[in-house]
Amino acid sequence: MNKVADFWAVIPAAGTGSRMQADIPKQYLQLNRKSVIEHTLNAFCANEKIKGIVVAISEQDIWWKSLAISSHPKIKTTPGGAERCHSVLNCLHFLSGMAAAEDWVLVHDAARPCISSGDIDHLIGQLVDHPVGGLLALPVRDTMKRADVDNVVSETVNRNGLWHALTPQMFRLAGLTHALQQAMDRNQVVTDESQAMELMGLKPLLVEGQAGNIKITRKDDLALAELYLK
Repeated sequence: MNKVADFWAVIPAAGTGSRMQADIPKQYLQLNRKSVIEHTLNAFCANEKIKGIVVAISEQDIWWKSLAISSHPKIKTTPGGAERCHSVLNCLHFLSGMAAAEDWVLVHDAARPCISSGDIDHLIGQLVDHPVGGLLALPVRDTMKRADVDNVVSETVNRNGLWHALTPQMFRLAGLTHALQQAMDRNQVVTDESQAMELMGLKPLLVEGQAGNIKITRKDDLALAELYLK
């Protein structure tokens, strides 16, 4: 009898969040009396389908160990890398010591604190029998413009078929590890896991998520996230 696949979460949290122009990395900024990353991790810790979580932490990080959630039994850590993709790959290599090759991995941005347990369950439900995997996403609703180097509109882009990529992005452990390693070997810095799978000729599935699953990038995003969390 084939083993039933487990579900794991990977959270790359080694970034500095330079666009926030804050004194500390954005994942440690306060949001409703908790840090951003605590909200993020709570969603995965509380989900019974998630067997364990691997968080990539910068070797210069001085904030992580001060968080109560850092000692949660579901959570392990590993050093982060220069880019998000390197951090994710480090997590996958660490995870390979405890997970099966065909287990599913949900990679989620540390700075997306409004992810709901319902969205996690919805993604898993839509992808558990999919041959490739996929990601939460939102169809583009606004008119899209392409700009030149001077921020002058060069064209209006047809939005039909365009989606905003979100996280989590869910793929099999062995397949995603191989795809990311192949990208690294070609010196291709991919911006998300789906892109790595696409470069292998695979076609991930887009699963519509919720608009509240925003990424904290600028200061205004904190206020918006507070509203969603309430």
